[in-house]
Amino acid sequence: QVHVVESGGGLVQPGGSLRLSCAASDGTFSSVAMAWFRQAPGKEREFAAAISWSGANTKYADSVKGRFTISRDNAKGTVYLQMNSLKPEDTAVYYCAHTWEHTIPADSEETSPWNFWGQGTQVTVSS
Repeated sequence: QVHVVESGGGLVQPGGSLRLSCAASDGTFSSVAMAWFRQAPGKEREFAAAISWSGANTKYADSVKGRFTISRDNAKGTVYLQMNSLKPEDTAVYYCAHTWEHTIPADSEETSPWNFWGQGTQVTVSS
């Protein structure tokens, strides 16, 4: 069992920024891919971003590309999601996800490749 814990959510005005953090209690963290998903009220959970084990490869949903940046610090066992130019439609619970694969799964936008999930952190973008 891998425990994944997100932090850093909150209330921010449109155009503002937030940085989410995700810590995983896994000795193999530095060798596995990680991802961020989000779920708005009344909607399905959707893919936001993913990063390979080394950080060399990343993938983004079209809706966040150019505004969000995923990164990782393997020494700290932490993955980050820097969110800039936030919009009201970015309001959602953001979840961090862990897979046993080293590279970003081919079907990374689906929830099935991701084995462990955090409890989520709320991000609200509103004036």
